[in-house]
Amino acid sequence: MAEAAFFNDSDYPVPGHGKTWLATTRDGATLRFASWRPTVKPVRGTIVLTQGRAEFIERYSETIAELRRRGFHVLAFDWRGQGGSQRFVLRERKGHIGRLKHYEADLALAMAEMQAKFPPPYFVLAHSMGAAICLDAARHGALPVARMVALAPMLGLTMIKNPAAASRLASVLYWLGFGRAFVPGGGDTAIATKPFEGNRLTSDPARYARNSRLSTQARHLSIGDPTIAWVRNAFRLMARLNAPSAALDVKVPTLIIAAGRDPVVSTPAIERFAARLKTGSALVLPEARHEILMENDAIRARFWAAFDAFIPGEDQPRPASAGEKSERSLMQRLAGGSDDAPSPGGAAAVP
Repeated sequence: MAEAAFFNDSDYPVPGHGKTWLATTRDGATLRFASWRPTVKPVRGTIVLTQGRAEFIERYSETIAELRRRGFHVLAFDWRGQGGSQRFVLRERKGHIGRLKHYEADLALAMAEMQAKFPPPYFVLAHSMGAAICLDAARHGALPVARMVALAPMLGLTMIKNPAAASRLASVLYWLGFGRAFVPGGGDTAIATKPFEGNRLTSDPARYARNSRLSTQARHLSIGDPTIAWVRNAFRLMARLNAPSAALDVKVPTLIIAAGRDPVVSTPAIERFAARLKTGSALVLPEARHEILMENDAIRARFWAAFDAFIPGEDQPRPASAGEKSERSLMQRLAGGSDDAPSPGGAAAVP
């Protein structure tokens, strides 16, 4: 059952003055949306925050506050099958999606809500699965935004030893009628609630504990492992994006930021994709794990320096705050000048 209301953790509250609502996709799925106004002027436009698998809006409260302080309206939503959006399996802890076109319908609704309710220019900040869906949409003119920042996009999986065999197995099991079953060995436990030691998501113990507590308390918003159908669709999406011409088709100027110690998605696959972009570049943060926005302060400072240099772009200048000047100065020192700066069609590593 879809639910619009925020879940508020007293130790990690949702930013104030946010609004929530439910909206329905063209194929009848009910999604949860939320938005916030900027806390400073001038207004720089609207950021659509596009999450990864098994996430929900409240996990991004810190990031939402940071975007508002930069002068942006923020629009966030939960994909169908997770968070406060509609679930389509009886066992609601399953991470399930039937077809890729369902995620495409979700993104189309988010873009329609963006254009109908919020001021341009429009930008996307997307993570993992959400980043992959947005990159695919950008190939087909279905992402009407000025620029995109894609964090650790799901272009290949490192957490699976033999992806080719896993893809074949998922297809066989799907056609045998097991699409709604958990992956072998899967269950209801949310990945964010597993022990910190050896986790794939972040090196920051405080942020990990915060998110773990949130996922435990907001159990109705979190989900466990994916289904066979979700895995099949993930491999189909990655196959689309790894086609030789896929990156060339991306028309939206894009900054891809990859995690050098990502045990979930393949950083080499991201670098290969970025090398083929006509309108983009990539930056690798070597010490980061998969959830860059949930990482430690030093890694996040490097992310924000890159974000501020790219969004909203040279055509929308604004005075930098003292904190942003400090972040940019740090970025320049760490990058060691122009040799390590992000360049079109390639990846740069920032130590």
